[in-house]
Amino acid sequence: MSAEHGHHHHHHIETINKIMIWAIVINLLYVVIEAGVGIYSDSLGLVSDAGHNLGDVFSLVLTMIGFKLAHAAANHKFTYGYQKSTILIALLNAVILLVAVGVIIVESVRKIQHPEPIDGALVSWTAGVGIVVNGLTAWLLMKDQKHDLNIRGAFLHMAADTLVSLGVVVAGIIISLTGFVLVDPIISLVIAAVILVSTWQMLRESLSLSIDGVPDGIDVDKLKADIEGLQHVKSIHHIHVWALSTTLNAMTAHVVIDSRDNEDSALAAIKALAHDAGINHPTIEFEITPCGCVNTYEL
Repeated sequence: MSAEHGHHHHHHIETINKIMIWAIVINLLYVVIEAGVGIYSDSLGLVSDAGHNLGDVFSLVLTMIGFKLAHAAANHKFTYGYQKSTILIALLNAVILLVAVGVIIVESVRKIQHPEPIDGALVSWTAGVGIVVNGLTAWLLMKDQKHDLNIRGAFLHMAADTLVSLGVVVAGIIISLTGFVLVDPIISLVIAAVILVSTWQMLRESLSLSIDGVPDGIDVDKLKADIEGLQHVKSIHHIHVWALSTTLNAMTAHVVIDSRDNEDSALAAIKALAHDAGINHPTIEFEITPCGCVNTYEL
């Protein structure tokens, strides 16, 4: 790694840390304000939503912890460092999102069955602040969520809350103008469905990575064919591809080549293909003849 690349990498880590700290601080302040307004106005809905947003702050804290663990140094006990923790935290965040969706659905059904009077103006103004806070946080996380499943979890939390707050504002306006209180749970159910669709993908991906499934976007069959098409390569077997973290992927493989003299050129070509496929850590064992070893899985 060059000094310039290392400096850029360190700067990126510092930037993410600052974003996460700011996100935690402004969301925690919003929780305090929302809870205070809810208690002052005797609004159970606002107090409940403050509790939900406190859960989002917890998710942001988890994401920051996972990000820090991902960049912690390896040691004699954890030779890969704590990379895998990012996948487990992403999985936990997906589960928390599903629980939040469940709470929204249960509360919406309860409101449909037992409508309650709502101060539309107060709810709209408070939710409007929520749009700014959650929307700003989601915007700060938007760029990096494309490259890190863990940060995507935090982004989805914030994007989901922005949608919820927007729905509450719309519901509050409609209630103020028409008195139709059922619009609140109806909008909430629509938002819950939207959140569920996006969360399900993250849950599926994080669960797959947690049991060493091949990361999305990596086609092992194509990679195998490309490597076997290289000069000096006769065949490849015992390919294993898995995620070290939400951003780093690894591969091991046995490659049969025509001569030991061609190991260096074959290795360079294989590493280039692996890099193009999204694999950061390829480990190759060269053979002149297939090893014939038995494995529970062979590709």
